[in-house]
This record gives sequence, C-alpha cells and structure tokens, in this order.
Amino acid sequence: MTHPPVPALTTHLGYWLRMVSNQVSLAFAKRLEAKDVTVAEWVVMRELYDVETLAPSRLADRLGMTRGAISKLAERLIAKALIARDASPADGRAQTLRLTGEGRLLVPELAALADANDAAYFGHLTPAERKAMEDMLKAVAKRQDIRTIPVE
Repeated sequence: MTHPPVPALTTHLGYWLRMVSNQVSLAFAKRLEAKDVTVAEWVVMRELYDVETLAPSRLADRLGMTRGAISKLAERLIAKALIARDASPADGRAQTLRLTGEGRLLVPELAALADANDAAYFGHLTPAERKAMEDMLKAVAKRQDIRTIPVE
C-alpha cells in the first residue's frame, strides 16, 4: 500500500513561526521570572501603565481576555503589591485597578527586558527587514482577525 507524499514539517511557515515564537516567548518569560513577574502579569501592568485607573471589565476587553482571567491576574498582582483595587469614584459598587507606586516603577524595568529580548532575537535584522517582518505579521493578524494579546 502506497501513501501519498506528505510535506516535511519544515516546509510550513507555521512551523518556523512557532519555533521562533516559542523561543522568544520562553526567553522573555525567563527574563521576567528574575523580577517575579509572569508574561501575563507584565501584559496587565503594561496596559495599566498609561492610565490612572481602569475597570477590570474594560481591561479584559482591551486585552481580549475573560473577566475571570483578569480577576486571577489582578489577585496575583495585588498580592505582590504591584497593582491595587479601588472603589470606582463614579460608582462605589464598581471597582477599578491601578498600578501601585512600586508597580509603576517596575514597568520601565520590565519594558527594558522586553527590549533586550527583542534585540537578542531580532537585533541582527536591518531596520527594513524588521519593518517587513512586522508588516507581514500584522497583515496576517488582520486578515485572520486576531485581536487577543498573547500572554502565554
């Protein structure tokens, strides 16, 4: 019995994308681990960095995450004293999240780790190559309507 030819894994762009993505993500997670922060926690902290406060439901919408996932992340970050939960000034029954002073000071350090990780993996690319890669990935994301922020 003969089998139809099957292309090698390495003929698929998805294979190469996944190989690189996994290594980039793992290296970044290790860099963040030194600061006792996960990638998901970094994403939440970075999103809160540019605002004074944000409702958890709004944060979930912005990140494409469930409210339950945001709640769990918020609890972890509150336990680490990196974010705080407050009653909303507009509606005392509602809550908002904000970075603490310690969290606000940590975000630029974490951003520097993200920059260093990018440089380690993509620093050899010319600016034109980097722009082309970014444009192609954004085009695929747009075409596939991918909007959720990768956190793991």
